[in-house]
Amino acid sequence: MPGHSQELSTRCVHAGEIADPYGSPHTPVYTTTTFKFPSTAALLDVVEGRKPGALYTRYGLNPTIQALEEKLAAIEGAEAALAFCSGMAAESALFLAHGRKGIVCLGDAYGGTLELIAGQLPELGIPTHLLLGGEIDRLPDLLRQGAGMVFFETPTNPALELFDIAAIAELAHAQGALAVVDNTFASPVNQNPLALGADFVVHSATKYLGGHSDLTAGALMGKKELIMPVWSWRKNLGQTIAPEIAAQLARSLRSLTLRVERQNATAMRIAEALRTHPKVARVLYPGLPDFPGHDLARRQMKGFGGMLTIEVAGDGKAATRVADALKLFALAPSLGGVESLVTQPCTTTHHGLTPEERARRGISDAMLRLSVGLEDAGDLIADLEQALG
Repeated sequence: MPGHSQELSTRCVHAGEIADPYGSPHTPVYTTTTFKFPSTAALLDVVEGRKPGALYTRYGLNPTIQALEEKLAAIEGAEAALAFCSGMAAESALFLAHGRKGIVCLGDAYGGTLELIAGQLPELGIPTHLLLGGEIDRLPDLLRQGAGMVFFETPTNPALELFDIAAIAELAHAQGALAVVDNTFASPVNQNPLALGADFVVHSATKYLGGHSDLTAGALMGKKELIMPVWSWRKNLGQTIAPEIAAQLARSLRSLTLRVERQNATAMRIAEALRTHPKVARVLYPGLPDFPGHDLARRQMKGFGGMLTIEVAGDGKAATRVADALKLFALAPSLGGVESLVTQPCTTTHHGLTPEERARRGISDAMLRLSVGLEDAGDLIADLEQALG
């Protein structure tokens, strides 16, 4: 349909799919490691980039992987995308390709990301800086001093703090730096950072993009000229997604909008039900009118997400008792699947931080992070109420 801009649901189903001679509506799984050519000239056309084609799976030049990457690019409105074996693989390749002048991590982030940025990248001579959300006024100075990348989650893990993507991208670009948004919590259904000025979007595709807790993968989207240097790092670090996992991820993306829209609606109902519960000190959810970033959420998000964090009245032991008493919410790390999960950040995602650092970041032991699945909202609310009681 020339000239017609397809909506997200349509892109999730159809983008990237290749024509199959046997009539399969989906791209076949090419487990092949290497691909043959009719001539040396045809091989060189692919090797030297004159023509697209399959060559070698570790390079990502595999039809199943390439079809997935075209779909990933389409759902984030990007020129290009790379698929990785994990979200951490995507971040590490990105940081090595574009972050060597210095990286500023703004706000809270996944514990593994914080460990990589604060502990391991400096061992390679890469300057890194960690700023709390309340220290954003220090960002312009760090950029003027030469930092070449600003990395941030929005909403953050686990307190769901929000950052103004357009404003931060403008600050970064004024100093020739790149703006990178981890869009894992929001998903492309709820937020499109590239349209707001970000240079890269990164996902732990294990979460909402995969959506069934049965695959581990990562994704990076952006302009083709910026993606290509990352491709070389992925190739030589051996971080490419396996074709079988690429096919699973493409399967999951076809239902992305349906899943996330349902999770948005259920999370909102749970947040509203718990906000006045006597055993809940506070509910952190961008959709609540009294949430500190609610106005920003309404401006830059199309939905408020399936993640919410509650702070149980009492201490960490009280939160542990609630987590252990839940029946429908499984006690497990990760998020974004069809099943609802609960995790206590001090015991999982941020267990690696010292108690002092967690306190500095406002991550209390009484916090429980909820990943809302596809169960009935009333059943989930009943489960939370019996556990709190």
